[in-house]
Amino acid sequence: MWYKYETHLHTSETSACARASAKDQIEFYAREGYTGVVVTDHFLNGNTTVPKSGIPWEEQIALFCVGYENAKKTGTEFGLDVYFGLEYSYHGTDFCTYGITPDWLLHHPEIMEMSTSEYLDFVRGEGGVVIQAHPFREAPYIDAIRLFPRHVDGVETVNIANTDFQNGMAKEYAKKYGLRAFAGSDNHLGFKQEKLAGIKTSVKPKSYSEFINLILENKYKIFEYKPKKYGGN
Repeated sequence: MWYKYETHLHTSETSACARASAKDQIEFYAREGYTGVVVTDHFLNGNTTVPKSGIPWEEQIALFCVGYENAKKTGTEFGLDVYFGLEYSYHGTDFCTYGITPDWLLHHPEIMEMSTSEYLDFVRGEGGVVIQAHPFREAPYIDAIRLFPRHVDGVETVNIANTDFQNGMAKEYAKKYGLRAFAGSDNHLGFKQEKLAGIKTSVKPKSYSEFINLILENKYKIFEYKPKKYGGN
């Protein structure tokens, strides 16, 4: 038996570019038979709904966590595990960050003053896991492809929002550098998401820390498929 997890998901409460609420997202994944999801809304240096100035750090973090908290509440109703994450950004170069908590963010406002490599090293030193999202994506909002092979735990080699060419480049990059391959849907659309990707485990983690350990121990497989309403099996 396999346990499916979405690793890259956005909510309209927190990510300005998302079109699905936390409730809609969780209902969708519950219907698709997932075991859990990680909410990775765009952080304060990305495309967020949270004001980036004029309010205290504590209030910024509280607002940032609204999407996650709503997802967590709905997840409890549907029996779906909901974990906390974020997508850290630097001019379109993005990193899905796992293993940290809202409380950890409250105690570390200094991360906003760090360089990208400093942030990556600091988070990993604190027990977090960082996966570079869609490393070879090309889009008008991305002015350069930036790679940090010595500062991340892995890369998305399957991102549903990327082209096959871009994902193929990510696979070659991960292979050449010996980086962990990872996958996520980058779902902004909820029920309108026509294809899904993520990781599956043969053991159901009992906690977020166990989920993180399964990643670090490479005890997972990548999957991708089309939901039934879009012609999948």
